[in-house]
Amino acid sequence: MSTRVLCVKPRQCFGRNRSSKRCIIWSLTQRLCKTDRNAVGNKWPTRKIPYAISPELASRTDDILSATVMVSDHSCLSFHKRTTETDHLLFKTGKGCASYVGVIGGEQPVFIAPQCMPGNIVHEILHALGFHHEHTRTDRRKYVRILHHNIMSGMEKNFNEHPGNTFNLPYDITSIMHYGGGFFSANGLPTIVPVEDVMEMGQRVKMTKLDIERVYQLYNCENQTGEESGDADKEGGPSNAESEDDTNAPLQRLKLPLGTTSGGNRSHAPADESEDNRAPATAAPPASLQHLDSATVGHNDTSHTTGAATEP
Repeated sequence: MSTRVLCVKPRQCFGRNRSSKRCIIWSLTQRLCKTDRNAVGNKWPTRKIPYAISPELASRTDDILSATVMVSDHSCLSFHKRTTETDHLLFKTGKGCASYVGVIGGEQPVFIAPQCMPGNIVHEILHALGFHHEHTRTDRRKYVRILHHNIMSGMEKNFNEHPGNTFNLPYDITSIMHYGGGFFSANGLPTIVPVEDVMEMGQRVKMTKLDIERVYQLYNCENQTGEESGDADKEGGPSNAESEDDTNAPLQRLKLPLGTTSGGNRSHAPADESEDNRAPATAAPPASLQHLDSATVGHNDTSHTTGAATEP
């Protein structure tokens, strides 16, 4: 059994049965595996993702479900309230927006701070589904320059390159998984500069066509079955680790009624209808923009999210 195989969590090691010899060997060899080995982390073994929301985040239920809807309406993934599933997402209070990259097994925290808007939460959900930052691709130098001397001390890891699977898709500088120019700036100066002028670098309002395509590719949505596809959990819905401090882009508090787009009344294309459903998934129209200071945000204490990603 090669180290390469052992660096990927075996399917049978999810859930309650984790005492097999294969799972024990996998656990012992993790220290030998590079944490930045792949641009895509461990995917979930199912397209139906269980979740729970901690009681202290009850007031943020609409925002969290708006985020799950943005993902599920444009993919073959669905989110449902956890019943007895061992492996599940737990949305809980944090001092920043943070998530592990890929499934880790068991209760998997997604940290939500007061400043985390639905677009930020989408970003963290995509991390939990297995996606690293777009700006960590090894071909980034054609599109952006990283100004390391402006990055906050201790946050350099969020700008490291991650060689791995890009599904042969183009670099997407407007991806919801891409940092903005001032993220984690130590001095108010840019940390990332685009090679060509781009208006929406670091946006947290929509999933782009390429964001959606990556989800399709990783979770094999082209071959979905009716049993595996579905919508986000409607019950109690909106009223109608890698640690990522994803909060210092211009953001808005987005309220997304189920099945709506930025137009407000227009329905999303169902996940099983043609390729039109891969149009950019927009969270909501600009209502009140909230500009957060990157220096303040970058100092969020995410020490409790060891192994998780901290981000803007």
